[in-house]
Amino acid sequence: MVITGRVPLLLLLGLVPVVLRPAMSTVWLWFLLVAVATVVDWLLAVKPQSLTIERGDIGSTRLGHEAESRLTVGNLGTRPVRAVLRDAWQPSAGAENNRHQLRLAAGSRAVVTTSLRPSRRGDLRAVGVTVRAPGPLGLAARQLTLDVPGTVRSLPPFESRKHLPSRLARLRDLDGRSAVRIRGAGTEFDSLREYVRGDDVRSIDWRASARNRNVVVRTWQPERDRRVVLVLDTSRVSAARIGDVPRLDAAMDATLLLAALAARAGDRVDFLAGDRRVRARVRAAGARDIAARLQEAMADLDPVIAEADWSALAGEVNRLGRQRALVVLLTPLEPASVIESLLPVLPALLKHHRVVVASVQDPALGEMTRQRDSLSDVYAAAAAARVVEQRRRASDILAALGVHVVDADADQLPPALADHYLALKARGLL
Repeated sequence: MVITGRVPLLLLLGLVPVVLRPAMSTVWLWFLLVAVATVVDWLLAVKPQSLTIERGDIGSTRLGHEAESRLTVGNLGTRPVRAVLRDAWQPSAGAENNRHQLRLAAGSRAVVTTSLRPSRRGDLRAVGVTVRAPGPLGLAARQLTLDVPGTVRSLPPFESRKHLPSRLARLRDLDGRSAVRIRGAGTEFDSLREYVRGDDVRSIDWRASARNRNVVVRTWQPERDRRVVLVLDTSRVSAARIGDVPRLDAAMDATLLLAALAARAGDRVDFLAGDRRVRARVRAAGARDIAARLQEAMADLDPVIAEADWSALAGEVNRLGRQRALVVLLTPLEPASVIESLLPVLPALLKHHRVVVASVQDPALGEMTRQRDSLSDVYAAAAAARVVEQRRRASDILAALGVHVVDADADQLPPALADHYLALKARGLL
């Protein structure tokens, strides 16, 4: 039973009879009259149990994008229903306009829609559907909360998708799918053609030329069917926020762009995410829907307050296969974490694979080093300069081992990593 705001107003209206007949019996009589009217109004209200509520499948949406939750409400009773329905979700689901006015005739059905705009990744659930049916006097209402299960899966947004067309155009030129196929873009043999002025004489195929009247040259294309292994660090260092975005989410964006590009290039893409243990694993083998599969795998990932066990993660990389691969470690370039945990396992990885470390920079460090208006700013600038120097030193140590380091801001890391991949492919280093 729910009492509406009309009840206290009606009680205040009782001041009129009390003034006209100032006696305690008048007060109690008015209270009794209001109570009886409220109970009668509640008894005359339609029971919410006469409604049937079904929720349609919502599916998934990308973080920050809209989805719709549709409820089909049916009136099984013999009386018309006038009620208010509230489709309640957990706060991070971002339910908007979730209160709906219902006017259903006996035996009729209606569909109500609630807009959802998730503010975090993962499976976001409905917490109940509340129906409030007021009585004819509007003094009281019957209210019932029903458990109508519903889930919307919020996927990583993949904001770097806008960089994919330009990188695919560069890949097509690199791959030789342009108007004229030229020598030098790769190391895998593609076909033979007649020699034209300007061709590299080292590309002449003398055996084929001996069987033809004209000089024949070989054409080449970038390596295909190579392996790319993406390793996403979900340890505590990935929980730091760069602006409004956690480092983990920025690394996910770079992972999606590189995976989509590598799959279009014909390479096989494997994905691992973990800290002290593996949290997600995807064996894609060059699937064209690699971005969608990775988004599903990364939807539930969150930073774990623990150090990354790089020896265990390196072992998982080796279990994926012994074929030489491009191993991309998406982990913050934190000096302590790199030197103590990552550095000891790199020599074993470098024996079989080419390793790239992709890290998200914090632009706030650069701003702090330039801000020196007060004494506290000077101390902050000195601390920031020390962190920058430590990161540079860690990068130099990795470079000395033969590890390529891609260190960029959150919005620049995905295209920078994709460009590095294309550069390696063009030089035949995969």
